[in-house]
Amino acid sequence: KILDFGLAKLTQPETSCADDSNAPTVAAATAAGTVLGTLGYMSPEQVRGRPADHRSDIFSFGAILYEMLAGKRLFRGDTAADTMTAVLKEEPPPLEPPALDRVVRRCLEKNVLERFQSASDLGFALESLAGFSTAAAVPQAVALAPPTRRLPLWAPVSIALAATLALGLLAGRQIWKAPAPSFQRLSFRRGVVQSARFAPDGQTVVYSAAWEGNAVEPFSTRAGGVESRPLRLAGHQVLAISAQGEMAVLLNRRMPGHFVVLGTLARVSLSGGEPREILENVQAADWAPDGSNVAIVRDSGGRNRLEFPIGKVLYESPGYLTHPRVSPKGDRIAFLDHPIPEDDGGSVAVVDLAGNKKTLSSGWVSEWGLAWSPGGEEVWFAGTRTGSSRALYAVTLSGRERLVLREAGTLTLHDLSRNGRALLGHESFRSGTMCLAPGQANERDLSWLDYSIGMDLSADGRTLLFTETGEGGGGTYASYIRSTDGGPAVRLGEGEGTSLSPDGKWAIIIPHPARDQLTLVPTGAGEVKKLARGGFSYAKASWFADGQRMLLLGSEPGHGLRAYVQDLAGARPRPITPEGIGTTWFAPISPDGAWVAAMAPDRKVVLYPVAGGEPRPVPGLTAGENPVRFSPDGRFLYVILYGVPPVRVDRVELTSGKREPWRKLAPADPAGIIGVAPVQLTPDGKSYFYGYMRQLSDLVQVEGLK
Repeated sequence: KILDFGLAKLTQPETSCADDSNAPTVAAATAAGTVLGTLGYMSPEQVRGRPADHRSDIFSFGAILYEMLAGKRLFRGDTAADTMTAVLKEEPPPLEPPALDRVVRRCLEKNVLERFQSASDLGFALESLAGFSTAAAVPQAVALAPPTRRLPLWAPVSIALAATLALGLLAGRQIWKAPAPSFQRLSFRRGVVQSARFAPDGQTVVYSAAWEGNAVEPFSTRAGGVESRPLRLAGHQVLAISAQGEMAVLLNRRMPGHFVVLGTLARVSLSGGEPREILENVQAADWAPDGSNVAIVRDSGGRNRLEFPIGKVLYESPGYLTHPRVSPKGDRIAFLDHPIPEDDGGSVAVVDLAGNKKTLSSGWVSEWGLAWSPGGEEVWFAGTRTGSSRALYAVTLSGRERLVLREAGTLTLHDLSRNGRALLGHESFRSGTMCLAPGQANERDLSWLDYSIGMDLSADGRTLLFTETGEGGGGTYASYIRSTDGGPAVRLGEGEGTSLSPDGKWAIIIPHPARDQLTLVPTGAGEVKKLARGGFSYAKASWFADGQRMLLLGSEPGHGLRAYVQDLAGARPRPITPEGIGTTWFAPISPDGAWVAAMAPDRKVVLYPVAGGEPRPVPGLTAGENPVRFSPDGRFLYVILYGVPPVRVDRVELTSGKREPWRKLAPADPAGIIGVAPVQLTPDGKSYFYGYMRQLSDLVQVEGLK
């Protein structure tokens, strides 16, 4: 009866019940995007129209259990709007005893991350509360002594049956599930797997990896084997393999930041031969099913573009796009859409050949790797909505999402074969920060948790501002300061810290993932100050030397990244650069506050006047170099070309373009280092920090995923 009652409540349109004759009614609409079901039993995310999963069912289960125990419905109002408001805002009145109340309340948490995360957790809590085994649940519960506190007479039976239902559903799922997937490890060396694809025969796997700190190189291996054979294409990264056995590869690859790889697109036969170059400055590519055309991602005018075929723009973004995959029918392209540079969060989307884009799944704080299911009815991808431990998910073209595989650690999806086998990267990530403190001869690793990214260094080089963006930082990130002498870190709060004030007393923090406001947080005693929202998506912010103005890197809805000047008095931000600037880490301000160095849309560094006027190019610089800092006298600009270590920081004279090397930066252990960024130094150049990202991969073939 409980099961029938619950299913009826969860699947039928709103109707009146015995004590609820005036309950609002919701018609069973069929319009696209409409959520069907009973309002009083929907989870908050369902009411808001956001993606829902098994934890929404746990919320609904909690609402039903509350009604069974209290004898009255929990969420109801005179109108549908009142009922939805109750679901979103009202807390349940207390139940007796308190132990039972705690279980029900956890089911009914508004925040999905604070609920029971699985039926097994819920069943365990109920089983512990009822004090019985599932084999004899009901008889034992009926025999319980009357409670000392007032409970409805049916409460013990309800608890017992609810526990039996939760555990029974879990047990049934275990009994009826398909055979467990099987795993075969394909790589055994220490380093990072950049990409992997199945060859047309379905048995050969081609992958590109950088082992033991060496350059990226393609290898091939066979299912069932343990040896990998180099393809004698050192420095090349395999992007895709056509049905005819032709590879799309990336030559002369470089990494301008943590996540974006650039290079020259070329094609070469899997059987051997010399690559034939096609196009420069390409980030990613995939073949059409018949091998006649290729879809690419590249940057143009500060906008990241998805083109298919080459030259036909289907979609463009002010952020960046990754993992384009052409559908089995060739009629759509799926991709990962990342709105913020230097952040791997975003959404899963598809675009048709007419340029109509649709977001299938959103809210991912980390997503990496995507492929179509063999029949083209689903898009599979690896992602997580909190921390950095990505799992494998699938989403239909209508937006129905499901979990495919979760393991300890982080997964990357590389490819799916025609018979459903998956190529997965099992990743171990760590992002850290190395620092040379004042008066020290050796660098010190100032990493704190698992993903420490240095963001700013005080002028005296004694305080580091950094952000934790992985498991330690959670879905909202967390900002810290730390003494560069190696003392313990001090947590400032949630969000991404971007800059220290000139006196070191304040840090600018941007909330994540909203990124819609600037917050000034004291580094010592004091009160937090929130600046007025400006309708922007903020990427970075830094201080002018006067401490009264800020330089913002951000974008307005539908527009590209540009730099703004923000007065702390509250005036609206004033743009000083065109849209589409390519600066991702820093846009340094000259000592006199008159100029800002930023990467123009053509990826060359330009000096933009703060007061307005014509920009000034910097001679002697090549495309892709990033500005780091002005010298104290304003004559020189420190620049860096981010990428695989060692990376070199040079000092360039602004008038003549004369260049002199300043320092090479690289961690002592090069294995798995996929990038060095960002870099910052004190005005006198005697202290500095640089970030590094280390990824250690195992390539695994998985069979039996459903």
